[in-house]
Amino acid sequence: MAQDYDSPRNKDEDEESLQALGKSAQNTSSDIDDDENAIAEDYELPGADLSNEDSSVTVIPMQGDEFICSQCFLVKHRSQLAYTDEDGQPVCEECAA
Repeated sequence: MAQDYDSPRNKDEDEESLQALGKSAQNTSSDIDDDENAIAEDYELPGADLSNEDSSVTVIPMQGDEFICSQCFLVKHRSQLAYTDEDGQPVCEECAA
């Protein structure tokens, strides 16, 4: 059906359609909120209060077959050594690429 967009608008029809849109939007937003709340209950945000948790960590010293990359400063296995630079500093394959 063709519609004349130049004709004067009826305010009653516009208000009814806006109210109908508002009601449908409220129904869908409540469904979304329920889903988000269910997901959020199981998810712990970083920075949460961990004062009652035991934070003991075992530190293992660097092994003989490992090196510290002079570019990224990460401990890498010797199989990841790409080259040593002119100062004799090791560089890993990731930094050399």
